[in-house]
Amino acid sequence: MAKKKRFYVVWKGVVPGVYSTWDECKKNVQGFENALYKSFGSLEEAQHAFAENPWKHLNGKNSKKTSQKAGVDSPNSSEKIIKDSIAVDAACSGNPGLLEYRGVYVADGVEIFHVGPLEEGTNNIGEFLAIVHALALLKKNNDNTSIYSDSMNAIKWVAKKKCNTKLARSEKNQIVFDLIDRAEKWLNSHTYSNPILKWDTSGWGEIPADFGRK
Repeated sequence: MAKKKRFYVVWKGVVPGVYSTWDECKKNVQGFENALYKSFGSLEEAQHAFAENPWKHLNGKNSKKTSQKAGVDSPNSSEKIIKDSIAVDAACSGNPGLLEYRGVYVADGVEIFHVGPLEEGTNNIGEFLAIVHALALLKKNNDNTSIYSDSMNAIKWVAKKKCNTKLARSEKNQIVFDLIDRAEKWLNSHTYSNPILKWDTSGWGEIPADFGRK
């Protein structure tokens, strides 16, 4: 059986574009710091992907979208939302309870990452982890994109490089605390230039990463 033809999109590389062979793609990404590229099964699919935001197609999030509740230019706020940004949020069923957090691209609501449900977490912990997750992902790709959070507590915790939770560590929430330990270690061993901005819920509505469970 003949091997299925693949096409390659290079969003960030020596010469961004769509390539019909791996060798051509490789020439444009090998040795290029934080290159962004992916293979596709058809030329049409590759061309369509090249014209879009790469976050729609990287990290396994090809088509999953979340409804975007806040408009880009809100009439209720004097400040415009930065479209080219990531919004993060967390949801917790109980306090503590089952915890989830995620990040979405503000311009189109595409989900970039989603972690959980995790046992015995809190909303503030999730907000903290979500910001650090976004920072680490952007740092890996040498990307200075802004990050929105609607949690002032989480923003302060990130600035202090410490998850200041009162939740006691237990066998049940060990995974949550392992993530906290990793996040704090990352903050203390890396620098970043991404602005971490407070989402104006009163002026813009719910943050685009909101889970819609209120």
